[in-house]
Amino acid sequence: MSQGQPCVFCEIIAGREPARIRYVDDEIIVIVNRLTWVPVMLLAMPKQHLSQLDMWSSGLMQRLGTVAVDLGCMFCPNGFRILSNFGYDGLQSQSHGHLHIIGGAYLGHYA
Repeated sequence: MSQGQPCVFCEIIAGREPARIRYVDDEIIVIVNRLTWVPVMLLAMPKQHLSQLDMWSSGLMQRLGTVAVDLGCMFCPNGFRILSNFGYDGLQSQSHGHLHIIGGAYLGHYA
């Protein structure tokens, strides 16, 4: 995301961009990822715009992890992965901190 452009996740949270929501509460939202590399690709994130590093060091991380695991179990009963990308080399594409919940198929040794 370049400076000056709105955060797409903040736009979704504000209701200005469409998304398929799988969970929402006062602090957390989980949406279906637009990418479709595997059958289930969800994004769990705080509603507050936090960087990836700030999200991981926030008091919200335990709840965010619990929600991610609960939805992983619900949508991927045979197993899933929770991923978090940090920085350019880690393939982080959005500045708004988030977790990837992926599954719905055998993922092999690496995703």
